[in-house]
Amino acid sequence: MKNFSPFGLSVPEIVLPRADIPLSQWAVIACDQYTQDREYWHQVREEVAGRPSTLSLILPEVYLADEDKSQRIATIRQTMQEYLAGNVFRPEFSGFVYLERTTEYGRVRKGLVAAVDLESYEWKPFSKALIRATEATIPDRIPPRMEIRRGAALELPHIMLLVNDKAGRLVDSCGDEIHAQNTAPLYQGDLMLGAGSIVGYPVEGTLLDGCYAALEQLAVENTSEDGDVFLFAVGDGNHSLATAKAVWDEYKADQLAAGKTPANLADCPLRYALVEIVNIYDSGLTFEPIHRVLFGCDSAALMDFCQDRLAGQLVDVDSSEQLASMVADSTNSFGFVFVDGEGKQQYRCLETSIRELAVSRLQPVLDDFLAEKRAGEIDYIHGTDEVFRLGSQPGAVAILLPPVAKDSFFSTIGSGGPLPRKSFSMGEASEKRFYLEARKI
Repeated sequence: MKNFSPFGLSVPEIVLPRADIPLSQWAVIACDQYTQDREYWHQVREEVAGRPSTLSLILPEVYLADEDKSQRIATIRQTMQEYLAGNVFRPEFSGFVYLERTTEYGRVRKGLVAAVDLESYEWKPFSKALIRATEATIPDRIPPRMEIRRGAALELPHIMLLVNDKAGRLVDSCGDEIHAQNTAPLYQGDLMLGAGSIVGYPVEGTLLDGCYAALEQLAVENTSEDGDVFLFAVGDGNHSLATAKAVWDEYKADQLAAGKTPANLADCPLRYALVEIVNIYDSGLTFEPIHRVLFGCDSAALMDFCQDRLAGQLVDVDSSEQLASMVADSTNSFGFVFVDGEGKQQYRCLETSIRELAVSRLQPVLDDFLAEKRAGEIDYIHGTDEVFRLGSQPGAVAILLPPVAKDSFFSTIGSGGPLPRKSFSMGEASEKRFYLEARKI
């Protein structure tokens, strides 16, 4: 079998549920979705109805601040052991997994599930690693997530890596060959709550050889003039990957202090993390801005502050549809959704002339506003519907951001470092990666 270490990858042992377990109950959306919507997660619990499910193996972030978090984590660890000891899983499969995800919007996203070497990843700004963060990582968010990963028997990935592959050599060509060979799928089925469907195929043997050859070409194409190779960028799950690296670094330090050598730890399962690799040019991959919502702040003060700092002009807007259209058709306009002091729904558009990526200018302004006013909280929202829902609540101001272009994505990260936290999202909330495959750690 090929050694993929030159590309920061490894061929994992994949753990999948029994074929008779419906994916519509087993697979659950990424834990960092619907963080303000407990009703969604209540619906997930009802859909699962106590059957084997990845819901029992993850901690949705909507519950991360709850008082029973420690008990939830202990139950997750226990359930992992029970699933492994029982008959929930089929025998492990050694290889990559090529998948095609059809979303509720009819888009088809292609992906390649593999393991990344955490020694080849770095989230800190201006890294020259093979695998780099695309957005600013918040160090304070890592320790609570380390508590979840430490001692876990399994990992389930919602991390998505982007590869700069305009010719479609890696993921796309792998899929073409799989279909040409009429390869039987490893899994296939619908996803819960109307989120579409998914099918996954084994990537082994000559298919792995093809992936290796494609990566050799991509490494050459993504080498800068100074010799640095920027092969993968973290699209989704940056804090999860940073957490995996932190747990590995912690474990490695303890083992080295106890007398182990780096060679002893080369094959340690904690050194790797499962991810889905997606071509940034995949026609089924849409880049969506991650919108903002501020709670407990004065809407007029916030808009005036943003207008002043961004040298923009506020415009009254008649409807949510008009506001959504104005922002979607721009690269530098922001939409404000809020309820005024008389309880009436209001919409404003802040038009600016900024040339940088819009979120890179807005986020520091919001940070300054919250710091100067010493009041209010901020959250990051996926999907325009969620923005308008939250913006209809008294005391909340939801902010629509314009689209994110992907043409110069890798060059921007490579030259300027990570974008501000929560700058973009790949698709709508329901299109995010679902937990499905697992790996023993």
